[in-house]
Amino acid sequence: MIDLSKIKKRTTVEIAQRIIQDIPDGATVNLGIGQPMTISNHLPHDREILLHSENGLLGMGPLATGDQIDPEIVNAGKQPVTMLPGASICHHADSFAMIRGGHLDICVLGAFQVSVKGDIANWRTGDAKAIPAVGGAMDLALGAKKLFVMMEHLTKTGQSKLVTECTYPLTALAAVDCIYTDLATIEVTPQGLLAVDWVDGMSFEELQEISGVPLQSPRK
Repeated sequence: MIDLSKIKKRTTVEIAQRIIQDIPDGATVNLGIGQPMTISNHLPHDREILLHSENGLLGMGPLATGDQIDPEIVNAGKQPVTMLPGASICHHADSFAMIRGGHLDICVLGAFQVSVKGDIANWRTGDAKAIPAVGGAMDLALGAKKLFVMMEHLTKTGQSKLVTECTYPLTALAAVDCIYTDLATIEVTPQGLLAVDWVDGMSFEELQEISGVPLQSPRK
C-alpha cells in the first residue's frame, strides 16, 4: 500500500501552471467553475492567452482585488475579475454562440470522474445535499476544440477519479483530451490513458496502482 503522506502532491497553483505550459500562445480558453478559475491568476505576462467567460466576457484578467472590484464584472463562478486591455463584453447568448460555434480552442473543466475513453462526469454525484447544476459544462465539453480536466487524482475517501466507466451522470462522451491532477498529467489517446509525467517521489507502478485503471508510460 502506498503511503501518500510521503508524496509531495502538486498544489492547485502548480497544477494550473502545468496546464498553462500546454496552452499555446494566441489560444482562446474558457475556465470552468472551481479549480480551473485559478488559472487566470497565473498566466505569464509575456504570453498572449485570451480568456473567455461563458457569462459574456472575452479578455478576462486575474481576480480583482480592492478598488479593482466591480460587482458587474465577474467570472462564471461569480468571482470579481479584471478585464485586460482590449477586452469585450457581450450578451450571454452571443457568448454561447462562441462556445457552440467551435470558436474556443480549449476549455478547462473540473470533474468528479473521467473514464479511460475520455468520458467526463462533472455536474452531479447523486448527493442529496448538493444542488445539481450542469450550467454550460455540456456545451463547453463538446464545443471547445480541446478539453482539459483539472482535478484531484483521488476522492476524499481515497478512490481514483479515473475510472473504466463513469458511474455519475455524464457531461459528455469521449470529450477529454488531457487530465491534470495533483499527482500526474495524463493524456487520453485512442490506445488508452498515457501518463505524460507524474510527481517526484512516485514511481509509474505506484501511479498505476493508485489510478486503478490501465496506464501507459512514455518512459518504458
